[in-house]
Amino acid sequence: MAKGNSDLGEQALSRAVEMGLSTQLDSAESLDAEIHTNPVALVQGELESADIKGQGLVIKDDLRTEELTVQTDGMAIDPIKAAFGDIELTRPTNATVAAKLTEADIQRACNSDYIQRKLQALKVTLDDRPVQVSFQQVQVNLPGEGRVAIATDLQMDSGEQQHVAFSAAPAVDAQGYQLMLNDVQMEANNTSEPLTRSLLAAANDLLDLRQFSLSGMTIQVEHIDIQKEHMNLKARTRFQRFPGS
Repeated sequence: MAKGNSDLGEQALSRAVEMGLSTQLDSAESLDAEIHTNPVALVQGELESADIKGQGLVIKDDLRTEELTVQTDGMAIDPIKAAFGDIELTRPTNATVAAKLTEADIQRACNSDYIQRKLQALKVTLDDRPVQVSFQQVQVNLPGEGRVAIATDLQMDSGEQQHVAFSAAPAVDAQGYQLMLNDVQMEANNTSEPLTRSLLAAANDLLDLRQFSLSGMTIQVEHIDIQKEHMNLKARTRFQRFPGS
């Protein structure tokens, strides 16, 4: 719940934000929202900003963030609906987002039903012919120095099994929508470098960050920082409507 707000209007709106966001989450260890405004501005439908902080937030069953903070710019809302705890934006709102994901969070996401559905029966090109592959358990390690290590066993439609293991330096494209794996290095136990290269070439859809956005918002990642056992993301977000409204 919001803390330190003496204004009842701010408190009510803060609770409404928390409740709206909670409808978009499968679970949360903690979720706090603070709306900043004043009575005169609120009557006119203007909010100075909103600060949102969460820990252990989970969406789509297994997509978890260790920490998440959101700071919005000024917001314009319908003041009549706001009086009843319903936050309806009357113009789009921009916000900055910072998220921390642990190594366990990322591995959990890679092995979630949501991601595994995208990985099963994936078609790639190998030796100039189409090949269908299915993924087993994906292992993810963040050794530090801006790199991520990924390993998994694959079964091809022929029944043959291969072990794919590599490390890479993730980066975000200029638009902030696509995650790219640069400076790819094969691990010693990788049994098929050509298959690994083909998988990386087919990875664009899997690494499209827009698929992880909540409804009513777009997100552009500005910076990604990979440390030992955790990853930090900074992004800009634009809300067309407030999540949960």
